[in-house]
Amino acid sequence: FFTKTHKYTSKFTKQELRERLVGKHLTIHNLDFEVQDKDSYLKIIPHAEEVQEIKTLPETYVDFTQEGNITKVTIKCRMRKYDSGGPFILILFCLFMLICSVVMLFTTPERSLTYTLLAIGLGVLTIFWARLEMGYFDYVRKIFAFLKNHLGN
Repeated sequence: FFTKTHKYTSKFTKQELRERLVGKHLTIHNLDFEVQDKDSYLKIIPHAEEVQEIKTLPETYVDFTQEGNITKVTIKCRMRKYDSGGPFILILFCLFMLICSVVMLFTTPERSLTYTLLAIGLGVLTIFWARLEMGYFDYVRKIFAFLKNHLGN
């Protein structure tokens, strides 16, 4: 649900792309992200040790596949396991509220509670999604733009 994948092609070789990216730092919203070399892929991780406020941050994996003169690059961003609990609980809460309101719509004659549950569920989901767009998904968009810029296309 929170995982985003993009695929690009580059005219550079797998090794040239690794050299261009490894060790680079990216700053988004005053938070430092570093490109690290793992065995068969690159990993972009946030340095969030000094962050005091609660943030939902992505981990990004970059995989290269050499095919002739081009390199296929697969970029996958996913929420850190450390951060994923709260958003999933909130999504389940909103889903529960929406399901309850639909069930109550068909089973009870009293509509005010039904509409109240529906409004609360949709309201919380809307606010939560807007905050994700300004936070987590903004990080993801900027990481994808950074990588696309460094792929040399």
